Amino acid sequence: MKTEIGYHHTLLHVEFPDTSIIYRSSCAPPTASASELVLEAVRNQACPANLVDSIKKRPHSSVIIAVSDITRPIPYRAFLPAVLDEIESAGIDRKSITILIATGMHRPSTKEERLLMFGGEIAAGYKILDHNPEGEMVSLSGTSYSGAPVKLSKIFAEADFKIVIGLVEPHFMAGFSGGRKTICPGLSSLDTIKHFHGYEFLSHPKAVTGVLEGNPCHEEALSVAGLACVDFSIQLVMNHEKKIVKAFGGDLFKTHSSACSYASRTACPVVETEVDVVVTGCGGYPLDATFYQCVKALVTALPCVKDGGTIIAAGGCVEGVGSQTYENMLRRYSNDFSRFIYDIRKSDDIVKDQWQIQMQARIYEKTQWDKIHFITHGIVSGHSSFLGVKVIEAVSDRVTENLQKIVDHLAEKGCRFAVIPEGPYCAPVAKGMAGCSTDMNSMEVT
Repeated sequence: MKTEIGYHHTLLHVEFPDTSIIYRSSCAPPTASASELVLEAVRNQACPANLVDSIKKRPHSSVIIAVSDITRPIPYRAFLPAVLDEIESAGIDRKSITILIATGMHRPSTKEERLLMFGGEIAAGYKILDHNPEGEMVSLSGTSYSGAPVKLSKIFAEADFKIVIGLVEPHFMAGFSGGRKTICPGLSSLDTIKHFHGYEFLSHPKAVTGVLEGNPCHEEALSVAGLACVDFSIQLVMNHEKKIVKAFGGDLFKTHSSACSYASRTACPVVETEVDVVVTGCGGYPLDATFYQCVKALVTALPCVKDGGTIIAAGGCVEGVGSQTYENMLRRYSNDFSRFIYDIRKSDDIVKDQWQIQMQARIYEKTQWDKIHFITHGIVSGHSSFLGVKVIEAVSDRVTENLQKIVDHLAEKGCRFAVIPEGPYCAPVAKGMAGCSTDMNSMEVT
């Protein structure tokens, strides 16, 4: 059987044995345009107040809209103009509207990315800022779920009306993305972000894909978002074509819960049988722009693979490994993930990006690093010495050929395959681990 795997800006057409298990999300096609779906959500009459009425009921002079950065493929330019029109129809001057990119600890956005995300009219006509976790913060009253003090972006905290837009998809440590994660880590201080990503949280057995109940990462972010006093939320679910299929508007916690329930039913198929080899994409661009983000796909594949099995992933990595701090840490430990875990477990200091390596270390509890094959045109093969994977360097137009050779070789040895064409956007979960109710009749597993 031939399967298309998302890679950078293209699809890899790869032939697999007919006995292979293919895990796909099962979102129905959009019933309307992105703009129409989002407008229906923000005008939702089931809410205590829709977006326009909510704004009119509050004393106001400034509105802030928190959005995700380029690592989330939300098609803002397809619906944000309509949302901005709604806000302005409530009497808000566009000069009083700020779009705040919730970068967390990611790098700031570029001019080109803003044009790609928002389009020229919005990029030129509205104030757009990047969150800086080391910039101006305010301390919020109260403490988080874990009892920690919370500091948040000053510009967000002090806005008269706060709107959050999030993409809800499976997430390898917080269960699902979106909702409260726009606030924590998206708009939080450096210390709050580090605490959220600490060793104790991520070592918890329920800090996994698809689980919310009892997940300390979810609980921590939820509590921080509760202190932030968000006024209106727009939560989105997208299909494998990166088109919006569901939009939920209103209360932050209710919209996120509804979106998670939908994503659980459509993007978290239950694993019935572990296999010898799992082949996964890394979500395509923009998610696979760095190896740092591609780690999500490697971890997401774990429930599908047997102990000692093989994982093969393909990611463009056109921006390289990730932050310099992250790369330096990987180089320092040179694939010795046991030593890395030992060091962070005994240390009180939380270093930026250590959490991604801690999540990656889970892989080696189930298999060896030399059984992780990573095909890319963005990173040289010499990086195998420290990335924890066997890097297979390929020119961009021969990635499919390289992947097919590995698949054919393992198929000849009689290996059983599972394939996750969408990468972490479709996240198979082990039996009994899903934290939202899942209707298996809606899942597509072949």
